[in-house]
Amino acid sequence: MNGRPQPARRAAHDEARIQLAAAHRLAALHELDEGIDNHFTVTAPGTQDQYLILPFGLHWSEARASDMMTFNEAGDTLSGSGPVELSAKCIHVPIHRITGARVVMHTHQTWATALNMLDDNRLFPLSQTEAFFDGHVAYDNTYTGLADSLEEGERLARVLGKHHVIFMKNHGVLVVGDTVAQAYRRLYRLERVCRMQLIAMAAASGTGGKLAVLSDEVVARVQAINPQDSHSRSERERLFFEAMMRVLDRELPGYRD
Repeated sequence: MNGRPQPARRAAHDEARIQLAAAHRLAALHELDEGIDNHFTVTAPGTQDQYLILPFGLHWSEARASDMMTFNEAGDTLSGSGPVELSAKCIHVPIHRITGARVVMHTHQTWATALNMLDDNRLFPLSQTEAFFDGHVAYDNTYTGLADSLEEGERLARVLGKHHVIFMKNHGVLVVGDTVAQAYRRLYRLERVCRMQLIAMAAASGTGGKLAVLSDEVVARVQAINPQDSHSRSERERLFFEAMMRVLDRELPGYRD
């Protein structure tokens, strides 16, 4: 043994970097980013306590696989170069460690953050897509300012629990997933349902109408796995992300470099 990563692990690392770079560029393409701010992290393949991240200071639209660095909970750079933004370490590392999430994505995306500016920021099952989120969103109603300690990430991890999403009042949103494809699909769909709900709320307010909330029975049917469906949830996530990567190959290539 020469201490170098084995071929399978190297291939997994390479693919993780490519997908993480693609997720950043997609977020820029879909207007989910704030330029160089916010953060996506992935647990490095074959590890439990090392994380891939885009070095702070790069615009998300220019992210490349070769840019991705690896760091640990202490903030030490283990591979690559560049700084790890403080709040990325303080928020993401405890969530990875405590919840076991392999992928963590935190943004201040427009429509989701706008919903989180409301006193009642609950996401309601008003449509089929929103129904998939019902019961999977945690709500953090205690904005404490900039995250500058691991204790804040540990607090957020306790709020998140077994949920897929945290609504962060007066702040933004955070989603977790087992894969980049799963986490990004959740983030992408979350922005769309928040936009739909805010538009519906504005229309209801302007017309005197009421929001048509789906019943618990309908939500349960939407969320149930149909054994006759030839596509599993994980396969749908994979196909979604592969399609989005093909869009990038046309619209914003270079992320694989």
